[in-house]
Amino acid sequence: MRRADRLFQIVQLIRGRRLSTAEFLSQRLEVSARTVYRDIAALQQQGVPIEGEAGVGYRMRAGFDLPPLMFSKDEAQALVAALRLAQGQLDSVLGRQAEEAMSKILAVLPAPARAAAESLALFAPLTGLDDAMRERLARLREATEDRRKLRLDYLDLAGSASQRTVRPLACYFWGPSWTLAGWCEVREDFRNFRVDRIQALSVLDERFRDEPGKTLADMRRAFEQRDAEANGPA
Repeated sequence: MRRADRLFQIVQLIRGRRLSTAEFLSQRLEVSARTVYRDIAALQQQGVPIEGEAGVGYRMRAGFDLPPLMFSKDEAQALVAALRLAQGQLDSVLGRQAEEAMSKILAVLPAPARAAAESLALFAPLTGLDDAMRERLARLREATEDRRKLRLDYLDLAGSASQRTVRPLACYFWGPSWTLAGWCEVREDFRNFRVDRIQALSVLDERFRDEPGKTLADMRRAFEQRDAEANGPA
């Protein structure tokens, strides 16, 4: 990779993340951390508002932007492939917005890239979710974004029914099914709920804020620790 291209990629990577370490950048660009330090110093000298320091991480100061990017033929095909594979498993709102976004992208591509993307011979069925499931998934996603608590009537795999009050943290797709991950106020712990086993769903007016021990990052750490303990030495 030419140095000019590498500098451009560093800007792209840093502005797309809250914090980027030199180790992360060096792995993505396949160069040494020392090269990353030199490149960032060069960018800062040229006036690019990169904040941070070695050993901590880097971020882009708010308000900085670059001219719009143009996708290559391969990148355009990758976007079309991702949309076709995902569209059947998205809720109706996201599915429609993804289709509209792709139309806008294809409209501004150079003719060769647009033709390559539109002729991509890779397809996926659009019948993954029924209308009721799409509507439920949309409500869960919106509640997660709005930070609103949920009340769920839930039926577990053993057939036991329960009512839960949940802080929704994320929706996960596991191939054939979606799950809602959240903090269950009944169990006072993190739980995953199969979306197709939610019998009734109410979005409450009560909002929630991140609290130590109850965030998405905390949940990921807790599940990683459980997996490590379960797969540890006998």
